[in-house]
Amino acid sequence: MTLLQIASLLIVLAGAFGAINYLFLKLPSSIGILVVALIASFVVIVTDALFPSLTVEEQIRAQVLELEFSEALLEGMLGLLLFAGALHVKLSDLRKAWLVILLMATIGVGLSTTIVGFGFHWLTGMPIMIALVFGALISPTDPVAVLGVLREADLQKSLETKIAGESLFNDGVGYVVFLVLVGLAFPSGDHHATGLWPAVMLFLQEALGGAALGLTLGWLTFRVMRLIDDYSLEVLITLGLAFGGYELAVWLHVSAPIMAVCAGLLIGDIGARHGMSEETRKYVDAFWKLIDEILNAVLFLMIGFEVFAVAFEFDLLVSGTLAIALALLGRFVAVAVPVMMLKPFRNFSAGVIPIMTWGGLKGGISVALALSLPDGEWKPLILTATYVVVVFSIIVQGLTVTRLAERVGRAPELPDG
Repeated sequence: MTLLQIASLLIVLAGAFGAINYLFLKLPSSIGILVVALIASFVVIVTDALFPSLTVEEQIRAQVLELEFSEALLEGMLGLLLFAGALHVKLSDLRKAWLVILLMATIGVGLSTTIVGFGFHWLTGMPIMIALVFGALISPTDPVAVLGVLREADLQKSLETKIAGESLFNDGVGYVVFLVLVGLAFPSGDHHATGLWPAVMLFLQEALGGAALGLTLGWLTFRVMRLIDDYSLEVLITLGLAFGGYELAVWLHVSAPIMAVCAGLLIGDIGARHGMSEETRKYVDAFWKLIDEILNAVLFLMIGFEVFAVAFEFDLLVSGTLAIALALLGRFVAVAVPVMMLKPFRNFSAGVIPIMTWGGLKGGISVALALSLPDGEWKPLILTATYVVVVFSIIVQGLTVTRLAERVGRAPELPDG
């Protein structure tokens, strides 16, 4: 199939599954599309098992593997999704919670990676460096999944800012940690960090370079948009920033996710206030919300179909189930440690630790990173465990986080600081 045919099929299926969810399941849009895609996938698998002569499952599996989900997300959709998500997070809100977001996105990711990695090593006998790679790819919360759920939830503003801001930044940091650990675990691969010092330099280059590039490109784009008053052209310029900036970051070997987040934050706040007319702001906001919704639908559809790439062996599924508990433990520590460190100096909303622990959803980025690993003895286990954690996170945690927030977060909101 050509790229256009694949894109057309994904759009058609996303629309059809979205309609089925809207009419019958009535779940939040993205989660509903994932559930319908999973149901359709399992129907195909069961039908093929009952009638082996059909070989439909083999044909679909071949198409799913040919689609290269990892490349499609990491080098295509992710830049647009992160840019769109960052556009709607205000710098003024982030400034109030910057320290806790910074600690969760750095120390928190490190703690979670360590806990999950050592735990998975102990459970499965996997070599420790490879287990830490699994810890790194499963630790970051997925901003796409998190922001999709936040749209449906009615959380306190300060808590929503912490969850959204942290998910945007820990995703970029987690991706860099993943690259570093893959370079250490698979020194013969394409990744270029094979020792401790090169790994540190790679981390600094990716993280700081991505932030610097995003802020620079965002600022230059803002200066150009101040000279223009044409909403269609300004929408096109923001699209060029998201696409071009992401590809430039990849070419320069700096973190493209961090670049997209920083550029989106600058354009969404300073650019919107000082570089756009009221009409332009309305169109830019509506355009990126639509892009966000469409790509979210397609991404969750693709996650549902990735079930064909997963090995359904009993011992792998058991390890995946245990990995859910490990991921939740890692997430709890990643949230609780920064909050407890700062609690003597600032106020936090009621229920911040349980809500942010349960609301730290995993998503397509974890699946894409697992698929991008070099083929080897442990890849099927990592991919199966990742998929089980992600599906549980999106469906179970995604559907219950609002109820949890209502139960434990009823106290009046306290000002940060």
